[in-house]
Amino acid sequence: MTYALRRLVLAVGLVALCAAGCAGYKLGPTNGLRAGEKSIQINPVVNSTLEPRFGPVVTQALRQELQRDGTYRLDTAGTGDVVVNTDIARYFRREVAFQPRDTLSAQDYELNLIAKVVATDRRTGREVLNKEVRGRLIVRIGTDLVSAERQSMPLLAENLARRIATLLVDGEW
Repeated sequence: MTYALRRLVLAVGLVALCAAGCAGYKLGPTNGLRAGEKSIQINPVVNSTLEPRFGPVVTQALRQELQRDGTYRLDTAGTGDVVVNTDIARYFRREVAFQPRDTLSAQDYELNLIAKVVATDRRTGREVLNKEVRGRLIVRIGTDLVSAERQSMPLLAENLARRIATLLVDGEW
């Protein structure tokens, strides 16, 4: 095989490899809609837990996540094509790691936030999403559990919002 033929075979192989690697990539929204074609209304999140301040934090995080995604236009005038109602049903923590010298004292907690999300098509009234969604976060508590939980609240809300936004954007509706 001549040098020029080897280079040609190598170049064709390299182009084929690159093309195959990008074959599954899709530019733009993944649900078949054009970006901003439909609008979405996010109603304030209802907090049914005993932990205060989760409602506004999750509402803000969900709105930011949907704006970042760009599939839907965020509607604040109350005329969105899709209306999303979210109710934070449960908040709990679970020990996942303990102090090395004291096996009764927790070192890391997994924080869990469970929300009931109902998305309704405004025109038809049909529920397009009705699901429980769980946000999770592992946090090292240090010496003050209350401060660690308070500081991790926005991160836990972002995790929950990301999961909700994924269901709304990539949903099969």
